[in-house]
Amino acid sequence: MFSKIFNKLKSILGKKSLPQTTKSKKVTKSAKSAKVSKSSKSSKSSKGKKQEVKLILDSFTSLPGIGAKSAKAFYEAGFKSTKEIISAKDEDLLAIPGVGINLVKKLRKQK
Repeated sequence: MFSKIFNKLKSILGKKSLPQTTKSKKVTKSAKSAKVSKSSKSSKSSKGKKQEVKLILDSFTSLPGIGAKSAKAFYEAGFKSTKEIISAKDEDLLAIPGVGINLVKKLRKQK
């Protein structure tokens, strides 16, 4: 059914058909089992990673003027601890989206 819709769409758009590849059933089954095993392994490590990220973000919000959005921005910018944020140069802090001069001043008072 999908191929009929796809062929009609191709004829409407005037595009050439894409070469279709056929896979044996054994290959697709092994690929599916590989995907399942990868996802189960990654889910175990991703839970620990998510908890670690949450702890880092919570520690960032303990600083004055930093809320959830700012904490996420600091984390995405590569900061992993509050000490790194406090000791960072003003230019580096101002390069982070959502961080302004007032927040930098508040952080400088923490030193």
